[in-house]
Parts: sequence; C-alpha cells; structure tokens
Amino acid sequence: MPSTLPPPPAERPPLSGPVDCAGVQPTVVPFSAGTAPPATALPAGACDGHIHVYDSRFPAVPGARLLPPDAAVEDYRRLQRRTGLQRAVLVTPSTYGADNRPMRAALRALGGHARGVAVIDGSESDAHLAQLHAEGVRGVRLNLSLGVGLHADMLAPFARRIAPLGWHLQLLMPADLLATLADRLADLPVPLVFDHFARLSPADAGRHPAHAGVLKLLRDGRAWIKLSGGYLVSPTHSTDDPALDALARSFIDAAPGRVVWGSDWPHATATAGLQPLPDDARQLDRLAHWTGGGERLAQVLVHNPAALYGFGPHPESQGDTET
Repeated sequence: MPSTLPPPPAERPPLSGPVDCAGVQPTVVPFSAGTAPPATALPAGACDGHIHVYDSRFPAVPGARLLPPDAAVEDYRRLQRRTGLQRAVLVTPSTYGADNRPMRAALRALGGHARGVAVIDGSESDAHLAQLHAEGVRGVRLNLSLGVGLHADMLAPFARRIAPLGWHLQLLMPADLLATLADRLADLPVPLVFDHFARLSPADAGRHPAHAGVLKLLRDGRAWIKLSGGYLVSPTHSTDDPALDALARSFIDAAPGRVVWGSDWPHATATAGLQPLPDDARQLDRLAHWTGGGERLAQVLVHNPAALYGFGPHPESQGDTET
C-alpha cells in the first residue's frame, strides 16, 4: 500500500480545562473522562498495550461499523503526560480494514517507544511485511467481531505468513466461536494474543468453555491476554464494575507472565454512544487493584509488554534512541 500521506487536516483548537484551587490546570485529554492522574504512580517504562489512531484523511473500509472522529498522536501524548504511561502499542482498527497507513504514521511519530499490530488481507508481499517489521510492527490482528470480510479460515494462513517474522496473532472474537476454535488455536505456529478480556463477560468466568480454553493456552505458554476494554465486556459498561475483579484475576493468577494491559484509547465505542467515555487514569487504578500493585503491577505494565513487543531497556536509560 502507498505510504504517501494526504494533506494534514485543519489544526484543532487548543483544549482548556478548569483551574483548581491551587491554580493548577488539570490535564484535559481528548476522548478520556476525568483530569486527574492515577492514584498509583506507574513504574518506569509502563506500556499501554492497545490504542488506536483515527485520521479522516484515510477512507474507512466499506461497511465499517465504527467511524470515530480524528484522534491523533498529539492527543494521545496528553494521556501519557496525565498518566505516566511511556510506551504504546498501536493497533490498526477495524475502521480501516487492512489499510495500515494511519497506524504506521503514528508509529513514526512515536518512535522507538511504540510498537504496532497490523491488519493484513493475505495478499501482502514478503517485502511489505518485512518493511512493516522494520517500522515496529510485531503482530497481526484478526478481528472476527467487527472486522469486515474476515473469517476463521484465515487463522492458519495468516499464522503461516507471519511465523517467520516472529510475530504474534492477535484475536478478537465472540466467546462461543473462541470455544469452538480452541483446538485449532493451540496448533497454530505463532503466539496468540487475546484482546479485550478475550471478549469474555464476568458471568463467563469459570462457566463458559472459552474461559477454560483461554486459561489453558495462557498456562501452556501459547497465548497472552490483554486486560483492555473492561467496559466492553462489563454488563454495566464500566471498568469500575466490581464483577470484573474475578475475571481479571483469573488471568493474572493463571499466568502472571502472560498478561498485558491496554486503555483502548480513544474508545471508539464510547464516541459511537455505546457506553460512557472511560476515565483512563481510573482504568489504571483498577489494574493496580487487580494486580495488588508493586512488582505484579510492574510485571503487567513493563516486563510482560517488553517481552511480547520487543521493547528495550526503560526509556530513562535509552532516551529517544530506543529501537
């Protein structure tokens, strides 16, 4: 696909927020509720394992169900300043099909502190995939929930294409489909990453066969889980839902070295009116609650994503030269 960018959109007006009683302006972040930082200070090198960018210069794929407003790297940097997050994983959203240009442009903007997860259609040349790898892509996403024109028969061909690159296959699918595919997933020649709590609801914990299947893949070292988008699987559409506690901890307890976290910023389902806009600092506080903080929190936010996405030492020691 061509990498030439269209002309930039018109610049947004600056955001402003209320000034507190101490004369300090809170950090207002586009597409994120709240203005305060997390109650728990984040460890150095903390990684947001699941974000998207949206850019109206690029056309949405026909049939796309989510058409969010523009959300740029400059917007996301505000969230990093507010929360203390330092690394990010950019995922091509279903809106663009297999057009990875918005994600790639964001990768270039964020530099060595970012990695990418692309979407492919299977027609890409080896040279194109090698170029994506050089730009920081480390996985391919197969979205069987919202992806247009994607189906389960793509699992094995996609896995074979990306295996030589050492990439992982990131999956999003309904729980019933996940359960039926469990045996096929275990035989794929690449690591698996389940995003958004594997699309399991709190009521599925310990009950749905897909939950048991995911736990087995985690324990066997075949898969990773993203504690992202808790509000997507909560019946109350909120990461504050206490029912998420048992589900989140089931993954952490099963395989603490196989869990990463993501904000899902800019929350396309919220801007579509499907649930309230989350407070991303509060999402991090919930993660601290699930992990108990300390070393386990650092494992999920720093060490696990470093292993999965190939980050180097902490940004403090690498500066802007991290590769």
